[in-house]
Amino acid sequence: MTASVLVCLAPGSEEIEAVTAIDLLVRAGIKVTTASVASDGALEITCSRGVRLIADAPLVSVADEEFDAVVLPGGMRGAECFRDSPLLVERLRQTHQEGKIVAAICASPAVVLEYHKLFPVGNMTGYPTLKERISADKWQEKRVVYDPRVNLLTSQGPGTSIDFALKLIDLLAGKAKAADVASQLVLPPGIYNYQD
Repeated sequence: MTASVLVCLAPGSEEIEAVTAIDLLVRAGIKVTTASVASDGALEITCSRGVRLIADAPLVSVADEEFDAVVLPGGMRGAECFRDSPLLVERLRQTHQEGKIVAAICASPAVVLEYHKLFPVGNMTGYPTLKERISADKWQEKRVVYDPRVNLLTSQGPGTSIDFALKLIDLLAGKAKAADVASQLVLPPGIYNYQD
């Protein structure tokens, strides 16, 4: 059965993080639905650097569907929009309670997850300048952190978005699939490629 992922988008989302997750998940054969969390429900999203993306649906239309993971790209304005969406925060709570994966990168771990105390327990990382907004007992200085106790995946920023997406593929579709996708990317040294 094919895994399915909800990737949330909002005005000011970080486009590298959003598009990298979407692209690599699709390469892995994972079904991706993009949802606009814009307050007006607009499907066209202008990201942090002005790149425009078109979401598949407004969040309200897909919030009750089944997904194996929910992904939150960073970008400060986008993360603040996520933070201020009661529907998204409730969706994240339900995803966590169901034992499914919550994946957040860059500003989103601090601005959304920690702000709403969605993971009282759970090691995480995020954008380094937001480190003080994450509890010291949770913070880990790593490119990607996965805490299997709570099914939480976090990462630091645009430069770690490939690592983040590959780890999500590993979790959803297995190491062999992550290795297959990684082999297509000509990765720089230092990014784990899932090869034995």
